[in-house]
Amino acid sequence: MTIQKRKSIIENLLTVDFPDPFVLREGAEYYAYATNARGYNVQLLHSHDLHTWEHLGDALPQLPAWAAAGQSLTWAPSVLKRNETYVLYYTARFAAAGLQCLGCASSESPGGPFRDASSRPFLCQEHLGGSIDPSPFVEDDGSAYLLWKNDGNSCELPTGLWLQALRTDGLAVEGEAVELLRRDQPWELPLVEAPALVKHAGRYYLFYSGNWWESADYAISYAVSHALAGPYIKPDAQPWFTRQEDVLGPGGQEFFTTPEEQLWMAYHAWTAPNVGYPSGTRSLHLAPIVFKDGHPAVKTT
Repeated sequence: MTIQKRKSIIENLLTVDFPDPFVLREGAEYYAYATNARGYNVQLLHSHDLHTWEHLGDALPQLPAWAAAGQSLTWAPSVLKRNETYVLYYTARFAAAGLQCLGCASSESPGGPFRDASSRPFLCQEHLGGSIDPSPFVEDDGSAYLLWKNDGNSCELPTGLWLQALRTDGLAVEGEAVELLRRDQPWELPLVEAPALVKHAGRYYLFYSGNWWESADYAISYAVSHALAGPYIKPDAQPWFTRQEDVLGPGGQEFFTTPEEQLWMAYHAWTAPNVGYPSGTRSLHLAPIVFKDGHPAVKTT
């Protein structure tokens, strides 16, 4: 398997701005993708052990014709492997509509480069303010689905988390989209976003971020269902994973497993003490997750 030419080793992840991370395991290797920074549309890191990481550059060096130019408009990438093809879902600005929408690119390698030759977005709920934060989910039978958020808060419309089936190759959606969740708790104000789905012991755990991303109070929570399409019930009225002494505003969570079947959560958080740009950094964090009596928890040593 070929990958892009390797860049420099990262000495300290806390100094690297790496928002909305997604980690893909390929055998015994790990590829991490993130929202634009440092001139890259989609940041790409690589690791053999989840401890030492190196830059691989830009996973999506060329945006499609429909996307507005400028790296500040490319968000929240995720990758799904379908047979021998890797499919990259991402958020970019649909220039013709003036909205954030979902793109879809592909590559024969998890290290890219991914290419998107489309003339229109992969998915865009224009009547609901656009669509952002794509996240794939694979069922036990191998069928794949895509989750995302409609960007209603950008134009004073309701904001929800959605699910739709993917075609076998992951390059198109099928069937009808289903809305799974909306904001209904005070701590979530003004929105919920960044959906990510985990299945454990026959139940579906829909993780999401709530509050405002440029705040120390941004946090992670989840809802549970016995069926993929819901209904999803929030077990608590408070967030599940919140700010800590040196981890402020955690969010943008995604999940992956190691070869030993240990579940991990990748997320970003503001590196204390600075919250917000231009002085702040949303750095990459990794945490092992376990389930205790049906409830997810960060594994402690």
